[in-house]
Amino acid sequence: MIQFLGNIEAKIDAKGRVFVPAAFRKILQSSAQNTLILRKDLFQDCLVLYPVEVWEEEVAKLRSRLNRWDREQQALFRQFVVDAERLDIDTNGRILISKRYCQMVSIVSDVRFLGVDNTIEIWAKEGLEKTLIPADDFSSRIQALMNNDSQNG
Repeated sequence: MIQFLGNIEAKIDAKGRVFVPAAFRKILQSSAQNTLILRKDLFQDCLVLYPVEVWEEEVAKLRSRLNRWDREQQALFRQFVVDAERLDIDTNGRILISKRYCQMVSIVSDVRFLGVDNTIEIWAKEGLEKTLIPADDFSSRIQALMNNDSQNG
């Protein structure tokens, strides 16, 4: 099972090239994953990199919940996959992110790669800070969630 962990700063060059952090490349290489799928996150202003096998699982899961013969559900599926793009890691360990994707999430030059379970998020450095929950609130929410889970289990 692929699992990424980390918060790593990087710079994107004027052409949209950025080095995939070495720690993440090592995980991808160990699982023979050199191709990634890029898409904008559904809820936040960040990009998400999916190893191909993870992407295929997500698409299959979504497809299994949708009726191919329902117009609205087909539109949902189409919209989910239409903004996905296949990226290959080059021999130098870089990926090329198109200007369109950078504009979607306000990436100019400084980015953060976040390992989030089986995906990698790419944030504009300043964009991530705006979304973080204050420490006290975060700890209270985790405590409530875990206590609620232990009471139900």
